Order: sequence, then structure tokens, then C-alpha cells
Amino acid sequence: MRAPILLDEAGAWDAICAARRTGTPANGSTLWLEIGDSRLWIEPDGRWSADPVPLPAVGRLLDLYLPLAVQARRPFTVAHLGQSLDGRIAAANGASRWVTGPEDLLHNHRMRALADAILVGADTVRLDDPQLTVRRCPGDNPVRVVLDPMLGLGPDYALFRDAAAATLVITAADRAPPPRLGQAEVLTVPRAGDGTLDCHAIVDLLGRRGLSWIFVEGGGITVSRFLAQGALDRLQLTISPLIIGSGRPGIQLPEIQDLAQGLRPRLRRFALGEDMLFECDFS
Repeated sequence: MRAPILLDEAGAWDAICAARRTGTPANGSTLWLEIGDSRLWIEPDGRWSADPVPLPAVGRLLDLYLPLAVQARRPFTVAHLGQSLDGRIAAANGASRWVTGPEDLLHNHRMRALADAILVGADTVRLDDPQLTVRRCPGDNPVRVVLDPMLGLGPDYALFRDAAAATLVITAADRAPPPRLGQAEVLTVPRAGDGTLDCHAIVDLLGRRGLSWIFVEGGGITVSRFLAQGALDRLQLTISPLIIGSGRPGIQLPEIQDLAQGLRPRLRRFALGEDMLFECDFS
């Protein structure tokens, strides 16, 4: 009689993606999945049990992603930044490859695969010309969203030409934008009181298009604006054992006068190779 095949990391990721597609049952009961010889039970909050018990690395994968995959809150907005020990996400000239290690890069692609939409600011496109697609793990490409308040980007960037995924550009409602930028559709939202784009209006706009699980990938200015406007449910900061000493900071919020005014979210912590991921829960 052969021994049962334990749930491995590939099978666990398949289960996480299946849970993201189906969600937990509407009545709040347990979701049950069968993967090879293994059975996996997922609670509405993402807690899980399995038979046979998987290896610790598989358990850590399920611990990290299942609570995000079965997240019932809609809209749900989570941001991620990789930064150095001294809080820098890039050198002064914008060089950021790679502040964090390969495990965090894989994590970034897994977060893309879970998302309905991936969102970045215009500076990220201008500096990195990113693809914003899922390439390091199985999964579907999310809708790509670029925030460009002044509509300063041209149509020659890869994500406006490659047709790898649907792409949206969001600009300020006081502009007079063309209907398209390359192959990307151009949409508008109002400005917030500080003159930046209204992040809640962005989330609402995407939600009306069925894009309610949003991954804000960067850069630091865009993530900071979502956080400052209270438009994030989760913020993931991956800290690398690297000291840059100068360069571009990660989170920048309005000045406070007392430490009691600072944000103190609930935290989850996960090791990603030599890096440490801190997930802040603001929901």
C-alpha cells in the first residue's frame, strides 16, 4: 500500500487560487478541497487544516495567502512595498532592482495573481516600464491600472502596447483626456482636498467594473497617498537586510506632533528568505 502524497507547495498554491476563485460558502461554512491524496479544510477567515498534515513550508504558504484569498470584504485593497532596513525603496536615481530578494519578488507575483486589478503610479511606469503581469507563478493576469493625474505618460510604454492584459489609465477629472492611451482606456476621477487623486473614488470606480480586490504595487508616493486617505485595508512592507543610506523613502505621511497620532495596526509577520514581511491590517 503506497504512502499518501503530501500536499506540496505547488498543490497549496493551486488550492489558494481555487479558494480565491470560489470564496468561502455564503453561509459561512467550511470550504473543502481535495488535492491529490490530501484534503484541505478552509474556514471563512482563512484558517485551515489538512489531512495528511503538510510540511512546514507548505503550512507557511497557506498561512500567508489563504486569509487574503478568502477575504470577503469588498472592496479589498492591499498595498506592498519592498524596502531597506533604513526605509528606502530605491537609490536617489530611482534604481530599485533589487532591494528585496527573490522570495519577495515571487510574493509580488503571487499577489498579482490573487488580484482583480494591480495599480501603480505614473512614476513607477516612467522609471521601470513594468509589465505588471503574472510570470513567476501560475495565475491569471490582473487588469493593470496606472494613476497619471496630469496625463504626462506617452503611449510608448510596454503595458500600453503589449495587450498582455486589459489596461486602464486614471487621470484627474479636471483634465480633458483622450479616450485611449495606446491600447489603454483612459478614465477620470475627482481630486481629493489636497489636490491628489481621490483614492476612495478610484476604488469605487474599479469596483463598478467588477475589480474589487485591488493590489497597489507602488511606488512609495502612490502607496502613501492610499494610506493617508484611509483607502487601504492591508499594507505589506517587506524589509531587506540592506542599508542604502540615501535615496527614495517608502512611506511618507503628513507630519504628526505626538507619537500617539501614529498608526498602530494589527500585524502578521512572515519570513521571505532573508527578508521579513510585515503585513499591517487597517480593516
